[in-house]
Amino acid sequence: MGIQNRPAVIYFPIILAIFFVAGIFVGKTLKHDEIIQQQKDKLSDVFELITEKYVDSVSYEELIDRTIPKILETLDPHTIYIPAEELAEINESLEGNFDGIGIQFNIQNDTVVVVNTIPGGPSADKGVMAGDRIVKVDGKVIAGVKISNNNVMKLLKGRKGTKVIIGVKRKNVNEILDYEITRDEIPLWSIDVAYMIDKITGYIKISKFSRTTYEEFIEKFDGLKKQGLKKLIIDLRDNGGGYMDAATDLADEFLDYGKLIVYTQGAHQLKNEVFSTTANKGKDIEVAVLLNEFSASASEIFAGALQDNDRAIIVGRRSFGKGLVQEQIPLTDGSAIRLTVARYYTPVGRSVQKPYSEGVDDYYSDLEKRYYNGEFDAPDSTKFADSLKFITPGGKVVYGGGGIMPDVFVGVDSLGVSDYFFDINDRSLVYRYAFEFTDNNRNKLNTLKNHKEIIAFIDSKNILEDFVNYAEKNGVKRNPEQIKISQKVILTQIKAHIARNIIDDIGFYPIIKEIDGTLLKAIEVLEKK
Repeated sequence: MGIQNRPAVIYFPIILAIFFVAGIFVGKTLKHDEIIQQQKDKLSDVFELITEKYVDSVSYEELIDRTIPKILETLDPHTIYIPAEELAEINESLEGNFDGIGIQFNIQNDTVVVVNTIPGGPSADKGVMAGDRIVKVDGKVIAGVKISNNNVMKLLKGRKGTKVIIGVKRKNVNEILDYEITRDEIPLWSIDVAYMIDKITGYIKISKFSRTTYEEFIEKFDGLKKQGLKKLIIDLRDNGGGYMDAATDLADEFLDYGKLIVYTQGAHQLKNEVFSTTANKGKDIEVAVLLNEFSASASEIFAGALQDNDRAIIVGRRSFGKGLVQEQIPLTDGSAIRLTVARYYTPVGRSVQKPYSEGVDDYYSDLEKRYYNGEFDAPDSTKFADSLKFITPGGKVVYGGGGIMPDVFVGVDSLGVSDYFFDINDRSLVYRYAFEFTDNNRNKLNTLKNHKEIIAFIDSKNILEDFVNYAEKNGVKRNPEQIKISQKVILTQIKAHIARNIIDDIGFYPIIKEIDGTLLKAIEVLEKK
């Protein structure tokens, strides 16, 4: 009998200790919850006092909407509040589509001009053409009334299946042409262009990492491989990021099986590692990645994964430095919070997040400081301490603490820079002239098949003298000496914009390449490999 009861006697103090510790834990938890509740009550009391006793009438809802961003601003620069009325528009660019009529437009001389129609979209199917002027929407005149881009989009966008009537003025047609267009889902492509620079070198420009980026990339990549692709330049300049899994899926295609791509970790989030699989479509392709100071977030994840695994040459300038991971959390009124929940780290363990302890204004003025410190003209790795130095498996030195440092630095392009060039840029005269030239020669240009034919046609005209006269009429006096300095850049930009007006980005990028110092350096680097 005594033998049977003995284990209970032995374990009783242990059980008692467990209950004691659990009691402390529960007590602490209850105390913590009590403190949080007290603070919530305090905040509610403050709001209630303001709405009931403040000298002027105050909307409780507006007060909340103004207060939440201020609270979140104290955390980090990327934790933000998104009001319900802005949420759909902000999400559109990352979802890869929106509902609308399927046109690209610009406002010229206070008139909405169709730059291009989306092939297969509702406007193209109805017969709307590039060069058309939209002067009315649902009977309301929108020409000559100082309408803004945002207001045009509000009029033309709408739920799929809804209808809108646009009144169009077409060159050489006297009457207004009315088109009833049924809005539909319009794709928002994240890849601007993919083409072969030469017989073995391909170029793919990714503007953002959206939900459709991986599928878009694979389609373009497969197309280039059929054309003989052996070397690839992936352009992530000005790519502010997007979905992390789009970047990791893309990196997966260039890494051997089992390589670490990225890992994330936060105070309330366990370490989560992402490894490469057997995808590896690009295993035999030599890769260069282009970055600049506006490449951020998912762009840095992709570039960091390939750099740390010694899989790509990074060319350009140090990237933005955003190494924080956000989770979008919906609120009950249709608004949302994008809350930073973790930091991400590249395979060798570096955080690329730049400091933000001095506040939001200081954080976003960092690029301006880098510019004035000369860091866009020369490598700035010397500013990093040895504690931020990491070594890749191949022995390459890389740095954390503020963006991805390129392997090959290329400063800001200064080719053709002059005061004359700045003056015409300030007035957007190259773009405006290119549009007018396109408009005046659209019948001929529409018969041309590619950028080479478009260049040949433009070269048959004396467009430099014509442009200088145009610029003079628009407030920029001719300066022969400075025009000579800037001539190549001006002509190349004009040709590229005219080609874009006719055949979109597949016309623009092969032409602008000739004055793109970073891209030319990447081509040179790959040629030597």
